[in-house]
Amino acid sequence: MATQTESLLEITGISKSFPGVKALDNASLSVKAGSVHALMGENGAGKSTLLKCLFGIYEKDEGQVVFQGRDVDFKSSKEALENGLSMVHQELNQVLQCSVMDNVWLGRYPKKGLFVDHQKMHQDTAAIFSELNIDVDPKALVGSLSVSQRQMVEIAKAFSYNARVVIMDEPTSSLTEKEVSHLFDIIRKLKDKGCGIVYISHKMEEVFELCDEVTVLRDGQWVGTHPVSELNMDSIISMMVGRELDSRFPEKNNQVGETILEVRNLTATNQPSIQDVSFDLREGEVLGIAGLVGARRTDVVETLFGIREREAGSICLHDRNIKNANPHEAIGHGFSLITEERRATGIYPTLDITFNSLIANIEQYRTGWGLLTNSRMQKDTQWVIDSMRVKTPSHGTHIGSLSGGNQQKVVIGRWLLTEPEILMMDEPTRGIDVGAKYEIYQLILDLAEKKKGIIIISSEMPELLGITDRILVMSNGRVAGIVNTAETSQNEILNLASLYL
Repeated sequence: MATQTESLLEITGISKSFPGVKALDNASLSVKAGSVHALMGENGAGKSTLLKCLFGIYEKDEGQVVFQGRDVDFKSSKEALENGLSMVHQELNQVLQCSVMDNVWLGRYPKKGLFVDHQKMHQDTAAIFSELNIDVDPKALVGSLSVSQRQMVEIAKAFSYNARVVIMDEPTSSLTEKEVSHLFDIIRKLKDKGCGIVYISHKMEEVFELCDEVTVLRDGQWVGTHPVSELNMDSIISMMVGRELDSRFPEKNNQVGETILEVRNLTATNQPSIQDVSFDLREGEVLGIAGLVGARRTDVVETLFGIREREAGSICLHDRNIKNANPHEAIGHGFSLITEERRATGIYPTLDITFNSLIANIEQYRTGWGLLTNSRMQKDTQWVIDSMRVKTPSHGTHIGSLSGGNQQKVVIGRWLLTEPEILMMDEPTRGIDVGAKYEIYQLILDLAEKKKGIIIISSEMPELLGITDRILVMSNGRVAGIVNTAETSQNEILNLASLYL
C-alpha cells in the first residue's frame, strides 16, 4: 500500500479566465496516496473551475498537472477516467431509463464477440456492490432508485475504474445519517487501497471526522493547505471568507405576532403522502420542518403551494379559506417556494441571470401594450445580484455556469421579488458554503423581522436549532409533534421523527 508521503496528484499554478472574470489565479492542489484531502472555499471560489481544468472540460490558461509522476493535459473526462482519475458529481447525470449496470459500464460494455456480455456485466456489477456493501439490484432501472441509491451507484462506477484519485463533490448532500456512515466506510476502504480522495464539502463536521488535509481557495486563489489536526472550525471559516465570523448564526431579533396561516387536516391525494397535517404559522415566525428521509416533509410545502393535489383539509390565510389549487394561484395569495432540487426544479440552466431572476414575477414588467419594460427588468436583476451577493460576470451569464451557491442565491432573489407573505424554503442552504449560509440566515431573519411567515425544511439539525422559533416534526407523512426551539433538543426531535416508523 502507498504511504501518505507519496504524491499522486500535483496541480500547480492553474489560471483560467472567462470574459469579465478571472475564475482561477495561480491555484494549486496536492493530493497524497492513502489520504482524504478536503477542498474548501465559498461558492464561486474556483473549486469547480479547478476540477474542470483538471478533467479537460475547460482548457487552462496556464499551470501544470502532474499525475502519478508524469505531466498530463487531459482533453476530456473520458481520457481522465481511462488514466485513473474519477469524479462523483453533486448533480447526478445518469440515464434514468437504463438499468443500474448499464449506467455503471456505459461506454465500456464487456463484450462476447460482437455482442454485449450481459451476464458478465451483471456479475461484475454485483461483485463491486458486494465489496462496497451496496444493496441495489444491478438490473433495476436507475429512475426507480432514491437519490441516495443513485449516488451510491455513481460511487460504485468510480470504483469500477480502479481510479487512483477519486473526487467527491458534496457526496452527502442527499444522504441520511446511516448512509453517510456507509459512504465514509467506502471512502476509508479506498484510502486503505492507496487511493487519494479529494473531498469537497461545506459540512465542517464531516471534514474533521474524515479528512487528513485541507486546501482552501478564495476568489480563485490558493489560500493555504494544512493538516486537519492543526485547524479548527473558526480558522477554516476565516481562510474561506477572509474575515472572522463571530457565530454560525446571526442574532435573532424577530418578534412573533398573530397567526397568519392556519392549516388543518391537510391530506394529499397521491399516496403515500401527508395525512391530517395541522399547524399554525404566525407573523414574524420562522417555523422549521424536521424529519427523517421519507417523512414527507417536502409534500407539506408542495401541497400548500398547489404542486400536489389536496384531498382533504383546509388552508386559511388571514381568516380566509383559500385553495391554492396550483402554483399560480398560490403565488397570487403571497406564497413562494424555493424547491429542494435546485437544478431539476429551481433554475433554467441554459438561460441567463435576468430570466432566472424575473420569471416568477414576469407579468409585473409588462406595459399596457404587452411589451416588457427592459429598464425595470435590468434594475430588478441588478437588485438580485447586489442584495444576494451573486458572483456573476453579467446579467446575461447563463445561470448553469454559476456555482451551486450562486444559483441558489438567484432563486431566493427571484422569489423575494414577488414580495411573498409566506416564504417556504426546502433545504435552502444545501451545498452552500458557511459564509453564504450566514448571509441566507440573516436574510431569513430580516424577512421575519418584517413580519413575513417563514417555513424552512432542513436536514441539518444545527440549522433548525439555530434559526427557527418552533419546529414541526414529521414522521411517515404525519405530524409527530411541534416543539419550541428554545426548549427542545436534538434527541427529542429524533425521537419524535421515529414515532410512526
